[in-house]
Amino acid sequence: MEISKDLMAASSTPIVLAILAEGDSYGYAIIKRVAELSGGRMEWTDGMLYPVLHRLGRLGYVEARWEVAQSGRRRRYYRITPRGRERLGEERRQWQAVDATLR
Repeated sequence: MEISKDLMAASSTPIVLAILAEGDSYGYAIIKRVAELSGGRMEWTDGMLYPVLHRLGRLGYVEARWEVAQSGRRRRYYRITPRGRERLGEERRQWQAVDATLR
């Protein structure tokens, strides 16, 4: 089953916030987590994820920091903020309403 780009775009904010609510993460790991959670039905790219992360940062929902991994490579880690947790709660309520309507 292929998930439409419109639905993937609409779900990107709550998905990213939910993943970051599990713990801090970096871009590639977020992309892999989306694939894992969706059973491989959602395949995100860098070009889709990073604009979402930047927008969430501008809105104050996530914060970013640079860290050096054990491999010596620098990675930008993202963390959900308290404001982001509030937003995630609202996003979940909205998705529950959409789900109830579809049922």
